[in-house]
Parts: sequence; structure tokens; C-alpha cells
Amino acid sequence: MSQNLRNVIRDAARELPDINDSSFGSYFDQFGSSRVVLIGDGSHGTSEFYRARSAITKRLISEHGFNTLCLECDWPDARIIDHYTRLYPRRLGSSDVHSLRIFNHFPRWMWRNTETQDFVDWLREHNAQLPMNKRTSFNGLDVYSMGRSTRAVVEYLDRVDPALAEQARRRYGCLEPWLDDPAEYGRATSHSSSLTCESGVIKMLQDLLSKRLELASHPENGESFLDAEMNARVVQDSEAYYRALFHADRSSSWDLRDTHMHITLTRLLKLRPGSKAVVWAHNSHVGDARGTFQKPREINLGQLCRESFGADKISILGCGTHVGTVAAADDWDTEMRIKRINPSLDSSYEGLFHSVGLRSFLLDIRSNPSLRAADNKGLLQRFIGVIYRPDTELSSHYVHCLLTRQYDAFLWFDQTEAVHPFEIAQPKEPLAKGETYPFGL
Repeated sequence: MSQNLRNVIRDAARELPDINDSSFGSYFDQFGSSRVVLIGDGSHGTSEFYRARSAITKRLISEHGFNTLCLECDWPDARIIDHYTRLYPRRLGSSDVHSLRIFNHFPRWMWRNTETQDFVDWLREHNAQLPMNKRTSFNGLDVYSMGRSTRAVVEYLDRVDPALAEQARRRYGCLEPWLDDPAEYGRATSHSSSLTCESGVIKMLQDLLSKRLELASHPENGESFLDAEMNARVVQDSEAYYRALFHADRSSSWDLRDTHMHITLTRLLKLRPGSKAVVWAHNSHVGDARGTFQKPREINLGQLCRESFGADKISILGCGTHVGTVAAADDWDTEMRIKRINPSLDSSYEGLFHSVGLRSFLLDIRSNPSLRAADNKGLLQRFIGVIYRPDTELSSHYVHCLLTRQYDAFLWFDQTEAVHPFEIAQPKEPLAKGETYPFGL
């Protein structure tokens, strides 16, 4: 490891106050002029990462005019949160939102936790002081809601265009056998090239968009049409995503997923001219993929944002830790456990940051060109998602990267703890409600 890089990092590291300190968010004011700020997390189960990006986002919303929040989660679930935080009297198109359990699928703890609930309550209280057109929206960017999204499109069209609703039933009917487990659709198409629902879901989105002016002028207003449009986009892109999962080049499924995230983000920004967005997603999605040495090379949301908006209008922040606990599973769709994180490798960026000796700090890469000059060969970087396998950590969680190429800044927390999931921790009751709404507990 380069001693020069170690010294440069020590000189550039700016010690951070406690996350709960009222001054914490002000340390990130330099990113307030960006059009989009992407805040990554080094795992999907670390409390400090969630609380830090909440504090940063509150500051960006309240002091710098950010009004669009986008998360690595499903559109239908986020839409319920959105209508709660923007104080809609009810979720459009739903007769009984109180009975819904949102984010009620693997990995439940990723958003069903007290850290997210605290931010949601803050956002509702903040929005309540503003006129509707100034309130911050809460949006999902992911592709995993094929079943929920198909039903949402049909339910909307039943109310506003019954004839088109019948077309939707017929076209989406092709997917019906797999809506409860879309991965099985991908597996089935890998065995039979003629078994595909691609043309129908594409045509459905095209027909919906061709009637945009007519449908958006319906008494339900354009808000309901937007919901249907975005769900139709999810269906189209999730169909392609699950097919790609079982093809020889599985990296294409990653590219499809992150491209969908980028298209959704871009669409939301166009809806509100002059709007500014904050994105919450994993480091692997927001850190520019061109800063990794992965083979085959994949694209990701951070790269696409820099390329489409311009690097000077985008700020990418990553998060990392040395040791502590994390909420994660052993494998996909298995039970969540609170796991102890292995101390980071000496030969990694995390090991280097640990050697600085600070409890937490902000590394401003953009304002320190000497950092990029010193970081010219790269090191290993640790990525923990919803799955964590400590026994195989080197092969399953470390990737050779140029960290200073991926991010504009990096937040370091030397020791961290797991998020507090609802299914383990008893969440507080928000505001004056007698239930944990809108999470549906």
C-alpha cells in the first residue's frame, strides 16, 4: 500500500461530528449546488449509513432546494410512502391502503426499519408546511415489482379506460403464471426461446403513452396517469431483467436494472423543471462503474448520471466501515441475521481508512486533486449487500477499484451497528397515529 496515499488521506480527512449532532448535515453543503446527489451505502443493513444519508438529505431538502427523493426500492411501495409524506388524503387508485404491508418481501429489513421510519416521519412534517407543488416526493427506482405493477396498471385502466384495461389483461396475462415468482419466468424462457411476453408488455406501454394527453386529463388527474406509466415501465423492464438473469451473459441483467433506475430518475426530474434529486442506493449502483476493474465491465446508475447530466452537476457520495454488526442474510430469500463484520483487510481502502485513526470522517475527493493523483493503482473495496458471507469475504465481497474514480466524496464510520428492523425492534408510532402507518404493521 502506498505510504503517499495514506498520508494524503490523513491530511484530507475531515472529522465528522456525531450523526445526531445538529451540525452534521452542514458538512455536506458543498454538494448543495448539484442537480443530483447520489448517496451510497456500503451495506443494506448498517444503521450509520441510513442515519447519515437521512441527515444529509434533510439538509439538502431544507436548505438547498432538493425536492425529489429516489430510492433503490419498488415503485408501488414507494408510491404509498410518497402519498403519505406529501399528505394526500389517500393513495390514488387504492381503496384500503391501511391494510397494505409495504416492502413486505425479501429483503424486508432494507426499508422496514426504524431508521427509514424516522426519516419518513420527518419528511411528512416538513412537507406539511409547504404548498403541494413544493413538497418533496418519495420514489422507487427498482424493477422487482412485476406483480404489483401489472395489477396497478390494470386497476387504473379499469377506472379510466375499460377497453384499454382489457388489452392490459390480455397482454399481461402472458406473465400471470409467474407473477408470484418472476425469477421462474426467466428460468422458463431460458429453456424455450419462443416463450416470451416481451412484445405484449412493450406494446402495452406504447399504447398507454400514445393516450397520454387523453388519460392525463381524466378527472383523476395526471398523478394517477404517472403512477400507471411508471408501473408499465417497471413491467416492461422487469420482464427483460428476469429473462436476462438466466442468459449466458448475466451482466446484462445488471445493466438493464441500472438503466431502468436512470430512466426513472430522468423521467421524474423532467416532470418538475428545475428540480433537484437525492438518490439512496448501494455503493455498487452509485459509485461510477468505470472506477472498477471488474470483468466483464458493467454500467451503473452513477456512471449513467455523470454521462447524461455532466459530472459537474452530479455528486456521488459513498459510505464504508471497518468493523461492527450488519443485518444480512446467508443467501437470497433466506432469514435475516445480525452478523458480525470481519475487520477490513489491510490491503483494502477500508483498511487504509481504519489506519487514519478517526471514529468518522468525510473525505472530499473532488476538492483534493492530490487524492486522485496518489490513488493511481487502486485497492480492494468491500461491498456488502443484503447477503453477507464472512467466511468467503475476500472472494465474495471485495472488488479491485479506483475509489477516487468512483466517488466525489466518501464517508467513513470506523465502527458501525446493524439497522433496527421492524420484525425485531418495535417501531415507534409516527405522529398521532395509532399504528405504524404507512408501513402497515
